[in-house]
Amino acid sequence: MDWGLKNRLSRIIQPDGRVLMFAVDHGYFLGPVRGLEDPKKSLEPLIPYADALMLTRGLLRNCIPPETNTPIVLRVSGATSIERDNLPDEGLTVSLEDAVRLNVSAITLSIFVGTEHERQTLEALSELVDFGEEYGIPVLAVTAVGRDIGQKDARYLGLACRIAAEQGAHFVKTYYCDDFEKVTGSAMVPIVIAGGKKIESEIDVFQLAHDAIQQGAVGCDFGRNIFQNPKPEAMIRALRSVVHDNKTPKEALEMYNELSKVTA
Repeated sequence: MDWGLKNRLSRIIQPDGRVLMFAVDHGYFLGPVRGLEDPKKSLEPLIPYADALMLTRGLLRNCIPPETNTPIVLRVSGATSIERDNLPDEGLTVSLEDAVRLNVSAITLSIFVGTEHERQTLEALSELVDFGEEYGIPVLAVTAVGRDIGQKDARYLGLACRIAAEQGAHFVKTYYCDDFEKVTGSAMVPIVIAGGKKIESEIDVFQLAHDAIQQGAVGCDFGRNIFQNPKPEAMIRALRSVVHDNKTPKEALEMYNELSKVTA
C-alpha cells in the first residue's frame, strides 16, 4: 500500500483504529429521504462529529462547505432507483477523474453477491481498485443485502466480505449478524458496520455499535439512525463515545439524554 493511499485511509480510520462514518448517500436511489429533505441544513451541525462523510458528488458539491476538513468517501455507483424492482442492476456513475477533482479520501460502491448482477458489480469493484492503487485512493466495498440479494447471516456476509477483500477492497462496509466475529475474522481488511433502517430505540443503536466493535469491527457507518433521530446531534455525539471512548450502551444513552436537553 503506497504512502498516499495509507495517508488517505488514516484520515478515515483514526489513530485509535476506530471510525465513525456518517452515511448520507441515500438520495442516490431513495430521493429526498426523511431527514435529508434539506441536506445542507440537516448536515451542517453534524459534520464536525463525523470522522468521514459517505455521500454522492451532487450532495458534496451542493451542500458541503469546501472548507470542510472531514474526509469524504464518495459513492461512485448507482443508476437504479426505489421505483425499480431490480436495485442490484447498478453501474459506475462517476468518472474516476471527477473523484480526483473532488479531492476525496476514498471511493465506494455496492456489490451484489449472489444476484444476476454479481459479475458486473465485482468487475466494477476491480476497476475501482485498479484506479485506487494507481492514484492512491482507498476503496470501500459495500456488501448489499435485502430482498432477493442475501440475508444478514455470517455465511453470506462472510462470503461477500471476503470476496470484496480478495478483489482488493481496502475496507468493507457490511451488516451485523449473529457470529459476527466469523465475518471480521476472515475478512482480511477492516470492517465497518452499516446501521440499516431506522432503529426506534436509541440504546439498541448503541448496543449494535458496541457489539460489532467488540467482535472485530473498526467502527460504524450510520445514516438514518443519526439524521432521522429526533436529536441528531446528541445521537452522533453519543455514538462517538461508543466508538472512540469505549462507552457502554447504557453510558451512551445517559450521554444522549443529557445532550438532548441542550442540542437541536
